[in-house]
Amino acid sequence: MDVDADVRARRASVPDVLEQAGGLAPGVARRVAHETGVPEAEVHGVASFYDLLARPDAKLRVCTGLSCRLAGADALLDAAKSAGLPVAEASCLAACDVAPAMLRDRDVVPAVTVDDVRRAAPDWTRLRSQAAPDDEPWRGRIGPDGADREQLVFDLAGDLDRSGAALARARELGPDAVLDALEESGLQGRGGAAFPAHIKWRGMVSQPPGPRYVVLNADESEPGTFKDRELLVRRPDLVLEGLTIAAQTVGAEDVWLYLRGEFGLPRRVLEAELDDAERSGRFGALRFHLHSGQGAYVCGEETALFEALEGRRGLPRHRPPLPIESGLWGRPTLIHNVETIASVPAIISKGGAWFRALGRTGPGTKLYCISGCVQRPGTYEMPLGISVDELLDAAGGCTGTLRAFSPGGAASGFLPASERTRPLDFAALGEAGSMLGSAGVVVLDDRVDLRDAVRDQLRFFEAESCGQCAPCRIGTHYLRDALDRQAAGDRDALAHVADVAWQMGEGSICGLGQTAAMPLTTALEHFPEEFSS
Repeated sequence: MDVDADVRARRASVPDVLEQAGGLAPGVARRVAHETGVPEAEVHGVASFYDLLARPDAKLRVCTGLSCRLAGADALLDAAKSAGLPVAEASCLAACDVAPAMLRDRDVVPAVTVDDVRRAAPDWTRLRSQAAPDDEPWRGRIGPDGADREQLVFDLAGDLDRSGAALARARELGPDAVLDALEESGLQGRGGAAFPAHIKWRGMVSQPPGPRYVVLNADESEPGTFKDRELLVRRPDLVLEGLTIAAQTVGAEDVWLYLRGEFGLPRRVLEAELDDAERSGRFGALRFHLHSGQGAYVCGEETALFEALEGRRGLPRHRPPLPIESGLWGRPTLIHNVETIASVPAIISKGGAWFRALGRTGPGTKLYCISGCVQRPGTYEMPLGISVDELLDAAGGCTGTLRAFSPGGAASGFLPASERTRPLDFAALGEAGSMLGSAGVVVLDDRVDLRDAVRDQLRFFEAESCGQCAPCRIGTHYLRDALDRQAAGDRDALAHVADVAWQMGEGSICGLGQTAAMPLTTALEHFPEEFSS
């Protein structure tokens, strides 16, 4: 008997057992500790860390992310509380294109109205939305209309391809040629870091013999971002085939798919696709493991995600070592974002040069999310390097006069309308003091109070900080409090923002703390008049 493996399995099961037991209700931590053999204090620590476990009484959650607030989330929350429903606030639900959104248990209910809430009361299980009847799982808008399907990597509107042609081609080519094609493509990580994919894969191949893993990071939690949700629901075939090609190339026998806990529908779609693959033998003896998170934005950071998979609190690890050296359970691990891994089948089928030529200022197409003050929010597959103006044209335009936009999720801060022609790519946005990040574009028109928008983003980071390191734990609170004090008339409240932002950037363990000041620092730079009184 492998005692270490048994201990790992029991520890890893703690979040799932807690979920089955109904979360952190009285007596649950002791019961789970007895069942798993994990100390009660540690079980309690895990349960209290994750939002979906810590608040079992909250059966409904209203998204209070920026796009949902712009669409009326505050009125929705007030109506739910007045109706006596078991409701709480939630950070972004990856449903910015169908705002305002609510979470009912583990399923997102899109485009909810105050009338929907009032009709449901007092029975929360009756909550329905006209946009999401039970027999028609909701999907967001995709585009642009009329796109040349031969120039698309993902083709979100296309039929599922279960032929396995890309996988067969990868087997025919062999690992070395697959790595060469990946390098030729220039594929960069699409989760925000933009790290060249082929370097990760080659690093994995060079590791000593022994167990190694492939992990899918589907913990899509960055405000303004919902592209991975669309890929999982519309093109699970590409995601699973990409994971299989990766595992085959780097010599892994186990693949872990980590989905954010609020992804009820994507999980059901993946389960159905995996069942079909198992019946057909499409992916051979490769073992797939589906795991749902329990509500923690920080688990989008890859080492925090490993901790969560291992059944612990999702606290980011120090580096080095890198994941390809010591990742999940201390073994070499290749981890990728959903969009990155879903790019692989097209690269193998059509060639690295084909993929590279698709982009305008960088390789490939990009899934851009657009929400906020826009006519047709949704996910748009377009050449890497298009501008906000072009994205707005595809999405029907701004609802008013464009004033500002967040180009890559909350961590990218805000840019003024004068930057509307700047390419939405990794390099050009970096030159502007921002970042492409996850390409979650949130549009603000001239009717939006920019200070309120900044406060929404700061509240998000304050709520989602894991608290492990002091610069982030203290800094996120300080920034939000400073903005509130300034709004209340304290003229010196923002005097130390730059110093605090520097300390957070230099001293925080992970990207959350390193970039959490961006909403305020960029707004102060580009819109100083908003903060002069």
